[in-house]
Amino acid sequence: MIARFKDLCLDASDARMLGAFWARILDADVADAGGEDTRVDPRAARSGAESIWVNQVPEPRTGKTRVHLDLRLAGAEPSALLAAGARLVRAPSADVTWWVLADPEGNPFCGFPAREGTRPGPFELVVDSADPAAQAAWWAGVVGGTAEYGSGTASVVGASGFPWEHWVFDAVPEPKTVKNRMHWDVDLVDPEPTALIAAGATLLREPEEESRWWVLADPEGNEFCAFAPRPIG
Repeated sequence: MIARFKDLCLDASDARMLGAFWARILDADVADAGGEDTRVDPRAARSGAESIWVNQVPEPRTGKTRVHLDLRLAGAEPSALLAAGARLVRAPSADVTWWVLADPEGNPFCGFPAREGTRPGPFELVVDSADPAAQAAWWAGVVGGTAEYGSGTASVVGASGFPWEHWVFDAVPEPKTVKNRMHWDVDLVDPEPTALIAAGATLLREPEEESRWWVLADPEGNEFCAFAPRPIG
């Protein structure tokens, strides 16, 4: 294991507005994260890994983001999410049991009907992939857990620090063309990402000023941040 899953980050043109939206639909508190940035902390979270950092960025959303969350609804349909400001993109059909929705800045997410024994909120992190099996195997090698394979999909189960049921990689025909608006962070085991880069990650940016994280990309170009361990004492 090279790293541990840390949390999610979401780029925003209006971080305060978008943070407030996600707080409404996730029954969460909003914390000031400095500047215009906010952090969404679900009240029923079992760890800090369920927090979403909403970061103000100058560039607007363009193209399709390849990372989204699947949410378990509190009821049989997403009326509460629509009332909170979500937009309906696609309703269920004969062979599709979930709704595709978008937040106020157009970032997609999926809503699945409530199921006995589950709680409302995120239960899967989903990443569009050219080669789901290779992606799942690579990330299982980074954060531990087990890679499981299906037809056109693969997932990582039991990853270190991962707070939800599945980390899913789904096959899509289109290539990645723009920066993902949603990405994940990891906490490194070692002080530097040498092992990550040796495993196949691409270094995009060194730490700046007093920051303690590197920006990297996985083998299919998905951006993620890797944080150095905090000093002890």
